[in-house]
Amino acid sequence: MFDLSELAAALQAHGRVARVVIASVEGSSPREVGASMVVFADGQSGTIGGGALEFEAAAKARAMLAGSPPTPSLPHGGGREARLVERVALGPSLGQCCGGAVVLWTEVFEAMPEAVSGVVARGSGEMPLAISRVLAEARGQGVRPSVGLVAGWLVEPVAEAERQVWVWGAGHVGLALVSVLAPLPGIAVTWVDVSAVRFPEGVPEGVTVVPASDPALVADHAPVGAEHLVLTYSHALDLELCHRLLNRGFRSCGLIGSGAKWGRFRSRLRALGHEAQAISRIRCPIGDPSLGKHPQAIAVGVVAEMLRAPKTAAREMRA
Repeated sequence: MFDLSELAAALQAHGRVARVVIASVEGSSPREVGASMVVFADGQSGTIGGGALEFEAAAKARAMLAGSPPTPSLPHGGGREARLVERVALGPSLGQCCGGAVVLWTEVFEAMPEAVSGVVARGSGEMPLAISRVLAEARGQGVRPSVGLVAGWLVEPVAEAERQVWVWGAGHVGLALVSVLAPLPGIAVTWVDVSAVRFPEGVPEGVTVVPASDPALVADHAPVGAEHLVLTYSHALDLELCHRLLNRGFRSCGLIGSGAKWGRFRSRLRALGHEAQAISRIRCPIGDPSLGKHPQAIAVGVVAEMLRAPKTAAREMRA
């Protein structure tokens, strides 16, 4: 997926950047097709993995930045193009033990590329018929293509958030959770607490911060397909949020706390009129208790649980 917001942020910060994409894979490789990184003179964001692979790719990208013109902002236009397409055999070329090969597609950008119906497609020469068909299906039928090479051109759908995660509470666990969630592709994070001063100065890129004197009122307007993690400073607020979210509807909801806390909450939620089956949709405790109670350990367990959830659901549907 082409993360346009990541590229826009890099361009704003650095003015001129290179972007490296794994365009195809043969055999074993450290990352999948579509994995990418943005490289600038004094650093990078993202990763294509592989240690030596990434080091060499970043060095070549910086060499391009030093001496090559940018890729045209209109991807289907002509003109000189700062583009390097290179097949790298991981074993023979880099001494890695993956045993496979990757094609790296490296471009220099000074401006944002054009997306056609949510797809960025580019390559050399006249647009192939196969690419025209991909764009026509995206435009007319809403079909999002897979990332990869098509007739020598690179096709990337624009990254969109597939999951909306709402984190309620900006304490130590909330901060740890957001730091783990924010870099993950396909996840949009909304972070809510009672005051702007409770949030850190350096909020991760792409996280929406919502200071609200009464977060429970915000819960009444949360998307019904959102996933919620409730971990505020107040048990009373936690309870009110669970109550409001049960009324509102959600994809999933997790509550931080002990078994004793959850026992009291179940009783109080029943007293507020909620059925036992609905209440049971709230997970409490969350994460993996065996990892311990350090905020980062809690965050790792919770996010691992969240990442496994769609795969578990898919297996259950096939069964």
